Amino acid sequence: MSSPTDACRRETREAREAAQLAPYAMKSVDSLGRRFEEAPDLHRTLFERDRDRITHATAFRRLQYKTQVFLNDEGDHHRTRLSHSLEVCQVARSVGGVLRLNEPLCEALSLAHDIGHPPFGHRGEWALNELMHPYGGFRHNAQVLRVVDQLERRSPDHPGLNLTRELRESLLKHETEEDWPDEFMPKPSQPLLEGQVVDLADSTAYNKHDIEDGLAARMFTEADLEEGVALWRLARERVAARHPGFLVGEGETPDDPRLRIGRLCNEVIGICIVDLVRATHQNVVDAGVESAADVRAHGTMLCGHSAETKPLVQELQKFLYRRFYRHPYLQSFRTWAKAIIGGLFEAYRARPEEMSGWYLRWSDEVGLERAVCDFLAGMTDRFAVQEYDRLVGSVPPLERP
Repeated sequence: MSSPTDACRRETREAREAAQLAPYAMKSVDSLGRRFEEAPDLHRTLFERDRDRITHATAFRRLQYKTQVFLNDEGDHHRTRLSHSLEVCQVARSVGGVLRLNEPLCEALSLAHDIGHPPFGHRGEWALNELMHPYGGFRHNAQVLRVVDQLERRSPDHPGLNLTRELRESLLKHETEEDWPDEFMPKPSQPLLEGQVVDLADSTAYNKHDIEDGLAARMFTEADLEEGVALWRLARERVAARHPGFLVGEGETPDDPRLRIGRLCNEVIGICIVDLVRATHQNVVDAGVESAADVRAHGTMLCGHSAETKPLVQELQKFLYRRFYRHPYLQSFRTWAKAIIGGLFEAYRARPEEMSGWYLRWSDEVGLERAVCDFLAGMTDRFAVQEYDRLVGSVPPLERP
C-alpha cells in the first residue's frame, strides 16, 4: 500500500499535469529549467516552487505599500500593487483553470508581474525613465527581470530567485525585439498561453477596480458610466434581472451604495471573464495548436475577447482614460512624483553612501546611476517620502481630490 505522501510526490503531480492539462498548456517536465542547477523538490513542481519563491520575496511584500493609482495613505480601500496582483491572480486562475492551463505558472506570473514597479505607480516609472534616459532608460517589465534575477537575494550560491526560464521570459510580455535579451533569443512570436492569460487578467482586473476606485474618489459618477459605457448598462440589466428591486427606481439608490457598486462591478468583471474563456477556447480550437511550442509560434495572440465584447471593453477603457487616468488630480500627482523621484535621484548620486551598503557595492558593478535607479525602484511610497524628507527637504504638498 502506498503512503499518503506518495500521492503528493513531485513525480505524481507531474503525471497529473500530463493527464489533466490541455495539450497546449506548459508542462513542468518540459521546462528548460533554471540558470543555476538545483536538486528537484520532493513535492513541488518547478512552477509551484517559482510561485512560492515570489510569494516570499521582499519585492513582493513591498507591493503592499506601492501605488496602484492612489497613494497608499489616501484610503483603506483603494487598491495597492499587492491587492491588484492578488486580483490578477484570481482572474488568471479562473480563466486558466477552465482552459486547463498550468495554474501554478499562471499564479507565479500574476504575483510577479508588477514587482518591478517603482513607488508612485506609472508616475514613478515615467519619472525614472526620464532620469535614466542617458543611461539606458527604465522599463518596469525589464525591471521585473532585474528584480528576480539580480536584486532579490535568497541564496549565497547565486543571485536572484533562480526562477524557471519560462517564467522569466514570460515576464517580458511587452518588450520589443530591440530590447529582447540575447539569452532568450530568438524571440517567440507570442508568449505561452499562460502568459497571454495573465496579460488579459491584468487589464480585466484593473478595469474593474479602477471603476470602483474612481467612483469612490468622485472622479466620475454612476450616471457618467450609465451614459458612456455600454458594459456598465449591460451589467445593470443583469443585476436588475437577478436581484429584482435591488436597483429600485430611476435616480434612486439603495441604503448601501457600496454594496450596489460592488455588485455592479462584480457583474462587469464576470461578463469579461466568461467571454474571455469562451473566446480564447474558440481561438485555440480554430488555430489547431497542439503544444505550448505551437502557441509560441502562432502568428497572433490566442487569448482575447470575442468580436462582440471587445468593443465594449475598449469603450470602458477609453472612458477610464478620459475620466480617471487623465483626471487633473492624477496629472498633479505625476508632477509631484517626478519631483520626489528626481530629488532622491540627485541626492543619492551626490551622496551614494546614503544608500544601503549592498546597493553601494552594486554600483561598482553596474554603475552609480543604475544602482541608484534600482534602489529607488525598490522603494515603497512611504519610504521614498521619508527619504526625501531626510535627504532633500520638506515634501512638497500634493493636492488631494
